[in-house]
This record gives sequence, structure tokens and C-alpha cells, in this order.
Amino acid sequence: MSQELEAVGIDAFDEQVYRALLARQAAAPGELAGELAVGSERVARALDRMHDRGLVGRLSGPRRRYAAIDPQHAVEALIQERTVALGRVRSAAGELAGLFEAARRGDAKEVEIVSGREALGRWFVRLQQEAKQQVRTLDRPPYALTTANPVEETAMRGGLTYRAVYAPEALEWPGVLDDIRRLVAQGEQARVLPGLRIKPAIADDALALMPLSLDLTDVRAAVIRPSSLLDALTDYWRLCWTLATPLLAPPEPTGPGEDSAEPGEEDRLLLALLVSGLKDEAIARQLGWSVRTMRRRMSRLHDQLGAANRFQAGVIAARRGWI
Repeated sequence: MSQELEAVGIDAFDEQVYRALLARQAAAPGELAGELAVGSERVARALDRMHDRGLVGRLSGPRRRYAAIDPQHAVEALIQERTVALGRVRSAAGELAGLFEAARRGDAKEVEIVSGREALGRWFVRLQQEAKQQVRTLDRPPYALTTANPVEETAMRGGLTYRAVYAPEALEWPGVLDDIRRLVAQGEQARVLPGLRIKPAIADDALALMPLSLDLTDVRAAVIRPSSLLDALTDYWRLCWTLATPLLAPPEPTGPGEDSAEPGEEDRLLLALLVSGLKDEAIARQLGWSVRTMRRRMSRLHDQLGAANRFQAGVIAARRGWI
């Protein structure tokens, strides 16, 4: 078995599965199991482990399928993670001493610049750990490390509220829509809004983290503490939240005289994706349908809503609480 990735924490069998998936680009566990002559559950567990490490993404649809993430970026992230591990330990004492000294003097900087993917990842985890009530985010690609947030599910179980506004292009990223579905089922409030150009995360009204560029070759972010800048960023998030379309939210009761027949989850998701601005091909891919099936389902929803076009369908669906 190949073991080139063992140095970044990927064992020999997982690497073998990853190589098989790269050759296909996308596959179900059973398909890879047949090729590797092993059990499909063993392959599925390997794919889940690699999903957690950012090497593969889960595709939406009725079948359990995975897509390989470009190794040029995914493996490079793992390499950097291991490369900087000793450096983090070496610098930890200096960072802690600096924080201690700033707290002692009571003059911690309102804006601090951090550099590197690993520093960004550490601050994102720290921001969530320091939140007492809620975490608010604007989310869009590209992703410095992985699309998954390892902290959110545990934090929500502990009572923390998460509200996220996603850019439509985030929904096209492999596995992201499935991740959102899982998080919404556990309590995340999700909306979608075209045109997002920044991707801050805000803990309560006390701390924010915002990448200064979407260029992954030069990862820098601002850590923003209470200030007029944090107030402005929070106000901007609230504006985006107000303008955004709910994604996978439970339907509201219908009013007098309105059609009480509510659409299923897939039709409500279809409406939300259409309103968010995704193209037919991207919507069909995310839902695991053909473009023809997607358009046929949309035509039926137009008839059900009494709408002549997508804009009218979105307005009526929003009024009924379908999206």
C-alpha cells in the first residue's frame, strides 16, 4: 500500500481509498469497495475520516457519494498543518505572555492581524469557544482549511446559537449543502444571499474574525475587539441577514384563504436555491436530479403557487413561509 501521506496523518488504507476516488473524481463507497476488494462500510469510514480532514466532500442526493477535493490544495493544507505544529508550540509561550501582559496593562489592541491558515483556524475555534450566546457568520468560498466546522455541533448542543448567511457559490462547493442540512437539523439558522464579498465571524458583540483577502496564497485576518469597527461589521451582518433568503427553515402557518398544501423539503430547498441565484445545472447537481427533472419540478411549483416566473414564485413562496 502507498504510504506517502502517512506523514500528514493519513494511514495507508485511507490513502489507497483516496487514490481510488481521485481516479474517479466522484464515487459511492460501494463502487470503491468493489475496486479495492474490501467491505463498503470500511471504505465509508475511511471516506468520512478524509472528509473530516478536508480531502473529500460529500455530494447531495439520495445516494451516499463523495467527491475528491483537489489534492494540490487539500494535501497542501495537511502538509502545512504538520509543518507548523512545532512552530506553534515554540511560539505559544510568547503569544500567551503577550496576552497576559496586554491584559495586565488593560490596553489590548482593538485590531490584531494574524497570518497563515493555521493561525486563522486557531482563532476561528477560539472565537467560538469565547462566545457566550451566539456566533454570526457570512460564509463563502474559498476555504483555507476545510469546509467543515469541527466546533459548531458541540457548541450548539451546549446552547450556543449559530446564524449563518451563505453565498450561493458556497452551496456549489462539494459537501457544503449536506453539511448545512445537518447543521440546520441541529439548530443552525441558515440563509443565503448573493454578492457576499467578505466572510467575517462574530462572537456576541465582543469579538470578530475577518479574513483580509480571499487569496489563499497570503492568508491574513483581522481579529477585531469592541470598537466602532466591530459595531460597523455587526451592523453590516444584520443588513445581510435581513436581505437574505431563509434556507431549509421550517414553514410558517398559512393565512386565511391560502393554499395549506405545504411543499416537501426538496421542493422548499429547490425554491431557496432558485431565489439565491444558482443556475439550473448547479441546482440539479446539488439535488441529485437531472436538469429536466429540476425544471419539471419547478414548473409544478409555479402552477401550485400561481406564479408566471421565478421572481413571482419567490415572492409568493416567501409570503407563505415556504422559504
